[in-house]
Amino acid sequence: MASKRAFVPAKHLFTNFSAQQPTLTRSMATEAPLPTGTSTLSPPPSSSTIHQPPPNPFRQPTQCTLYTFPTLEPTGFATYPSTHLLLPTRKDILHKAITFEGDNARSGTASTKWRSEVHGSGRKIRPQKGSGKARLGDKKSPMLRGGGVAFGPKPRDFGTDLPKKMYDLAFRTALSHRYKKGELIVVDDSQGLGLEIAGVHENSMERYVRDVLGWNGLERSLFVSRERRDGLFTALEADGMQNKARAMEVEWVDVKDLLAGGRVVVEKSALEALFREHEEDLAPKDRLRPFLRSWSQGEMLKAVAAETRA
Repeated sequence: MASKRAFVPAKHLFTNFSAQQPTLTRSMATEAPLPTGTSTLSPPPSSSTIHQPPPNPFRQPTQCTLYTFPTLEPTGFATYPSTHLLLPTRKDILHKAITFEGDNARSGTASTKWRSEVHGSGRKIRPQKGSGKARLGDKKSPMLRGGGVAFGPKPRDFGTDLPKKMYDLAFRTALSHRYKKGELIVVDDSQGLGLEIAGVHENSMERYVRDVLGWNGLERSLFVSRERRDGLFTALEADGMQNKARAMEVEWVDVKDLLAGGRVVVEKSALEALFREHEEDLAPKDRLRPFLRSWSQGEMLKAVAAETRA
């Protein structure tokens, strides 16, 4: 049976569908009014007003207090770069440096004689068989008294190598470790470590130095000077004073000396000499001499600016 539903062509259906779709009169998002005022943002700086990059916060200068000796009264400050007095404590670097110093300090002069070097006859001591004892050859055997030494030491060089830059880093790391612990005392160069008192007997000087060490808590400390100070050095070299403290010139100081003992009392000129000698791992612009030059110029400019404002 045929259906009585009236069929409409498909093109007429799509035409009616498109005509019945509603038109959108506004967007789904909330409309915000456009700004009408002028922007308050400043224009980007021109190339002529761009300044130097900001300083590195990890390389700021640090100040070190200067003291008088033996009263240890503060007299001023000395400024040094952080690459010299604020380095992190690297135990691996310090261990390598101390091992390097110990290996190169060994004399290596121990010497023994092997059986071929011992003077004596090569005659067989007793027959090979029949005695019931062990077999023996000549009297130069290592098993006999007066014979040679089996695998004994011979003169040799125990020295090892360490890059100069790594050793310089270890040196400044040791100074930084002492500085951060408050165990680095820098003495002003106006008097230094001199204790020369005219007309004082040697025994009296020893008692005076012993009292100075006790008053200031400097037992077992290391005194470093640019040159030999007869009063202090002679007193500390006397019998019974070796365990109290040590005094050394700057060219004889190594990393182990800086880490051993109580405190490190060093003259300002000696400290700067140590810095200049052990900064090969730094770039030329980061070394002590350019820093002190630029810092002094900056202080002069600040002083001139302050006078101008006044």
